This record gives sequence, structure tokens and C-alpha cells, in this order.
Amino acid sequence: MRPRRSFRWLVLIALPALIACGSGASSPDPALPAPPTVGPPHGTLVAAGGGPVRGEILERFVAHAGGASARIVVIPTAHDGDAFSDGWKGLAPFRKMGAAGVTVLHTRDRTVAESEAFVAPLKAATGVWISGGQQWRLVDAYLDTRTHRELEALLERGGVVGGTSAGASMLASFLVRGAKDDRGRVIAEGYLKGFGFMEAVAVDQHLLTRYRQADLFQVLGRRPDILGIGLDEGAAIVVQGDRAEVIGESQVAVYGANDRGDRPYYFLSRGDVFDLASRTRLKVPTVDR
Repeated sequence: MRPRRSFRWLVLIALPALIACGSGASSPDPALPAPPTVGPPHGTLVAAGGGPVRGEILERFVAHAGGASARIVVIPTAHDGDAFSDGWKGLAPFRKMGAAGVTVLHTRDRTVAESEAFVAPLKAATGVWISGGQQWRLVDAYLDTRTHRELEALLERGGVVGGTSAGASMLASFLVRGAKDDRGRVIAEGYLKGFGFMEAVAVDQHLLTRYRQADLFQVLGRRPDILGIGLDEGAAIVVQGDRAEVIGESQVAVYGANDRGDRPYYFLSRGDVFDLASRTRLKVPTVDR
């Protein structure tokens, strides 16, 4: 009887390992990077702080979209106009960069935004740029529609989604300045949800130009879990996974960073890299800027 009992205990001890082997389960490889928890698992985001978008910011966006072979869709819906033809001036900067195709996509009708015909250009796109204006217009037209899902699909296949001003704020999960009646209002009930390509993040823009340095504290007061990112005009972040690189001529402020010490926020400049998951500035090799 004792040998049989010993064998039974041996099986019970070995059983979890046998099940794991049979199911293909294995221990995580410490050499592999952890999957992102804040930024998109695939693709690239480019969030710009408003003002003229040119130089390095425009170049990086087009490069991530494929350079000369890029197929770019520009969404101008945050603007207050209703007619945006293929001759609209907002397409010119991307065409000057030599992209293979640049088209405009616009509607204010959520039914249209849900249609297969409307999203067809997004299925072929390698990059989408969302222009500035007023955030609520993007919410009303596209949030949680097929258009929104196609933007997610674009990132999933390795494309780039970028935006400036209102378009940049819309890339985050918590939407700032969504009010219809007051652009200065930071928190607008009913308009607090963005596209969510950066989780637990709020993005403000025109930071220094419009003296908005203290405004994101309103968001953190309501949602202490939020990471605030303030983009000045002429500055942008390029986000891949949880890594956000600062580009452009001006600065980016971070609020709620874990390495802020006794400072309420601090600034990042071109070449600085911030980890969105650990909420700390990363040390990168010094280069001439």
C-alpha cells in the first residue's frame, strides 16, 4: 500500500507541471519587453500642441506613415466648416512632403460615420491626421463609431494616427476642453471621453502660448489616476507602446509623474523620452540637439 500511496503523491505534485506542458504554457521570457499598458500595442501616435504643424513634427508623421509611399487621410471635422474638398488647404503640407496619396474625410453625421463606404479610405490608409478645432465635434461625429474602430485597426496594423490641438486631445482616454459653449472650460460633463489610444491620460495643448500651465490640475483633482500631458505649440510627442519621445521646438509638461519630487509638474524638451507606464523620464544617450 505504501508504494502506491507514494506514487499518488508524486502524480499530484507533478500534475500542474504536466498540465502546463500539455497546454503550451510557459514562464514569461524576461528578455521580452512587457506589453504596453498605456500607449497602443502596435503603431504610432503623434500628438502635437497646435499652431502651424511643420518641420520635424510633419516629417516624423509622414515617415511613420511610409514616407513617399504614405497614404494619408486628413480628418478636419473639429473645424467649424462643412465643406472640405480635395483642394482644401489643410492637405497641402502633406502633399508637399511627397506622400503618395492625401485625401480628406469628413462628416457630422454619425450614421455616415458608421457606414462601410465612409470608412473605406481608412482601410487603405497608412496614416491619419486629425486637425484642430473643437473637441466636441469629433466626439459627436466619431466616438464609438465604425470610424473610431477603423482608427484602432490602423494602429493595430502598424500605421500612425496623429493630431494637433483638439485632434491631439482626442487621442487620450480623458478628454479635456470638450465643452460646446466655452473652449476655456477644462472639464465638460458629457464630453469627457476621447478615443482612448492612451489609457488614463489627458492631453492639453497650446500650453505656454495660452498660459494653461495650471489647467490640468483640475483634471487630476477629479481623477488622481490620470497622467496629464501639456503640449505647447510647436512641440509634439511620438508615442510607441509606452514610450513617448518629445520632438519639435517647444516643450511638453507632465503632471502626475512619479519622479516629479516636490514639483507639481516638470517640462520635457526635444529628445527627452518619458515612460508612460512607470511615469518617469527615461535616461537616453546625450546627443546634439
